[in-house]
Amino acid sequence: MNHRVTRLSLPLLLAAALAACGGQKEAASAQPIDSLRTFQVQPAGAAGGRAWDGVVEAVRQASLSAQTNGRVAEVRVDVNDAVVAGQVLIRLTAVEQQAGVDAARAQLRAAEASANEAELNYRRHADLVKGQYVSRAQLDQARATRDAAVAARDAARARVADAGQQTGYTTIRAPYAGIVSSRDVEPGESVGSGQPLMAVFAPDALRIEVSVPQSDAEVIRANPRAQVRFDDGRRAEAESVTVFPAADSGSHAVKVRVQLSAIDPAPRPGVTAKVRFPATKGGAYPQVPVTALQQRGEVSAVYVVAEGRVSLRQVRLGERRDGTVDVIAGLKPGEQVATDPVAAMQALVAARGER
Repeated sequence: MNHRVTRLSLPLLLAAALAACGGQKEAASAQPIDSLRTFQVQPAGAAGGRAWDGVVEAVRQASLSAQTNGRVAEVRVDVNDAVVAGQVLIRLTAVEQQAGVDAARAQLRAAEASANEAELNYRRHADLVKGQYVSRAQLDQARATRDAAVAARDAARARVADAGQQTGYTTIRAPYAGIVSSRDVEPGESVGSGQPLMAVFAPDALRIEVSVPQSDAEVIRANPRAQVRFDDGRRAEAESVTVFPAADSGSHAVKVRVQLSAIDPAPRPGVTAKVRFPATKGGAYPQVPVTALQQRGEVSAVYVVAEGRVSLRQVRLGERRDGTVDVIAGLKPGEQVATDPVAAMQALVAARGER
C-alpha cells in the first residue's frame, strides 16, 4: 500500500472513531505532539543474530514395515501412545508361517535320518576296506554319500531357522522407548512384505537442520551457538551445532544441524521453528516494540513522529520475540515511532482539530 494513501486514510478513520466515542473533549485533553514518547528505529543488524526457518526432526525415528505376509490380528497401541523398548505393538496371524515351520522340521528329521544312515554306511565300508572286502572306490563313494547327506541336513536346519524367523516377524515390537507417530493398519487387514504398519520416534533426541548462506557458515563454525524459538512461543538453547563441511552445488548454501536439548513437553517432528545464531551479523530487519503497533483487523500500523507531525503508517511485520517485532517493510532506520499508539492518536486528532 502507498504510504501517502495510508497516512491520509487510517488517521481519518481513527479520528472519526475517536470523535464518535468522546468528541472534542478527549482531543482537548490529549498531550502535545512534541511530548509524545518515541522509539528510534534501529537499522537491521543492531539486535544481533540472524534467524532461519527449520523443521524439527527426530534423530531416532523408525518406520515399522511388515517383513512377512499375513493378516493383522491385533493392534495394541495407537497414535500418541508412549511405548517402551521391546513392547508388542502389532500381531499378525501366523498360520502360514507355522505351517512352514512344521514342514521345515519334518524335512530336517528326514535329512537327519539320511545323514545318520550315510554315516553308518561309511563306517561299515571303512571297516571292510581294511580286510580288502570292498574296494577303495566303494569307500570313496560311501564317503561322498555321507558328506552329501550331512550337507542336506545342515540345509534343512537352516530352513527351520528361516521358518522360525518368519514366524517371529508376525510379532512387531518397539525398537526403543518412544511415542507412536503414525498407525497405518487396522485389525483384519491383509498386509504384504514391505507394507508400512506403524512409526515410532524417540522424543528425547530431536534436531533441526537449516540452510545458511556460505558467507555465514564460517562465522557459525567459529562460534557454534544457537537459540531456537518454536511457534508456541517456547525457547530453547541448542545442545550442539554442527556445520556441514560442504556447500550445496546448486544453491551454494551450507546445512547446519542443531541438536536440541531435552524439552518437556517435546515438540513434535515436523513442526517449524526459528533458529537464531548469535555469531551472525544481526537480524535481517529493523525492529520496533510490539506495544507501538496499532492493529485494525489484518492491517498493522505504527504512528510515525516527524517534524512535529504524527502520521499513521502501515507496516509489514515479521517475527516477534522478546517484546519486539521485525518490520519487513514500511519503516526506515532513524525514524521516530510513538511507543503509545493511543496517546499518538489523541495527539493527531487534537492537532487536526486546531487547524
